[in-house]
Amino acid sequence: MNYFIETLIKILLVVLIFSALAGFTTYVERKILAFFQRRLGPTIVGPFGVLQILADGIKLFTKEDIVPSGANRIIFRIAPTITAATAFIAMAPIPFFPEFEIFGYTITPIISDINIGILFVLGVGAAGLYGPLLGGISANSKWSLLGAARTAVQLLSFEVVSGLSLLAPLMLVGSLSLIDINNYQSGDITDWLVFSQPLAFVLFLFAGYAELNRTPFDLLEHEAEIVSGYATEYAGMRWGMFFIGEYASMISLSFVVSLIFLGGFNSLWFIPGGIAILLKVSFLIFLFMWARAAYPHVRPDQLMGLCWRVLFPLALLNVFVTGLVCLGGGN
Repeated sequence: MNYFIETLIKILLVVLIFSALAGFTTYVERKILAFFQRRLGPTIVGPFGVLQILADGIKLFTKEDIVPSGANRIIFRIAPTITAATAFIAMAPIPFFPEFEIFGYTITPIISDINIGILFVLGVGAAGLYGPLLGGISANSKWSLLGAARTAVQLLSFEVVSGLSLLAPLMLVGSLSLIDINNYQSGDITDWLVFSQPLAFVLFLFAGYAELNRTPFDLLEHEAEIVSGYATEYAGMRWGMFFIGEYASMISLSFVVSLIFLGGFNSLWFIPGGIAILLKVSFLIFLFMWARAAYPHVRPDQLMGLCWRVLFPLALLNVFVTGLVCLGGGN
C-alpha cells in the first residue's frame, strides 16, 4: 500500500509539474526568440510578461471547441489526448534527480525503474506519432491530411535513426536501464558517453529535433506551406494539448540526453547532482530554441535525404565501429 501511494503521488507530481513547465517553456521560448530577433516578446501581462502564460491558458480553456463538418468526431477529439498522454507516460522510467531524504524517508525521483527503461521511452514516444497522424486524417481537410502524411514519413524515418544512434552507447553500458546508464558515468567528466560516443550524441539530437517537430524540421505544421498542418482545424484546449505534449516531450528528451550522454545526475565538480542535471537540461532546451531562431525550414525532400543518405549510414557505421571496439576489448 505504501508503494502504491508513493507511486500515485509521483505520477500526480510529474503530471502537474511538467504541465506547468511546458507552459513556462513557451514563455521562455518567446523571450529567447524575441532576444534573437531584437524584439521584446511578452511584456504587458504581469512582471516581464510572465503572466502571459496564465492569459494564454484562460484563452485556450474558454475558446469554442469546433469540430469540422465531415470530420470523424471521435478520432478528431481523441487525437490530442494521445499526444499529451504519451508525452507523460514516457516519463515513467526517467530518473530526474538522485535519491534524497525527507523526514528520514528516502525518495527515489523515478516512477518505475524498469530494466528496459530507454526502450520504454522510445516505444511510448513512437506511439505519440498517432496523435498528429490521426488528428490530420480525421479532420476532413487537405492541409491536415498533408500534415498527417508528413507525420508518418518524418517520424517513422527518424525513429530508425534515434534507435540506431542509441545502440552504440548501450553496447558500452550493457544495460537498458537509465539508472544503470547514469551510474556508468559516475566518475569524472571524462566518463561521460558524449566523449566516447560523440557521433551517437549528434545523431540522437538530430533525430530528437525531427521527432519533436522542432524547427528546422517542423514540416508537420509548416505554416508557409500547409497553413498549420495536422493542427489546422483544431482550436481551444484540444489545440493546446498538442503543444503541451510537444513541450513536455522536449523537456523529457532533454533529461534522456543528459542521462545517456552528459553524465546524468552525477555530481559535476563542486555542483551537486540535482543542480547539475537541471543545468544540462536547461542548456539542451536552450539549444532547441536557438535552432528555431537561427535556421530556416528545410524542404521535405531535403529532410528525407538527410535522414536516409547521411544520418542512417552514419548510425550504422557507428554501431559497426563500436562493435569492433567491444570485440577487441576496448572501452
